[in-house]
Amino acid sequence: MITALDSSIALAKTLEPVGSPCTDVCKLDAQTGYCNGCMRTREEIKAWKTLPDGEKLRVFELLLDRQSRRS
Repeated sequence: MITALDSSIALAKTLEPVGSPCTDVCKLDAQTGYCNGCMRTREEIKAWKTLPDGEKLRVFELLLDRQSRRS
């Protein structure tokens, strides 16, 4: 099943510079500290604009892993 996060990451990878995985949910889970939409931490969200593209791609892999563990 393709999720909103999967679609957001697929689109973000096509942009230059690499785009954001934001899915416009923007609510942090108090237990995990992850955004319910994009699965990023508050720190990852804050740092996003300054991360090099290679680091953003690495974060995408973390996000997909977090999503799979949540399901």
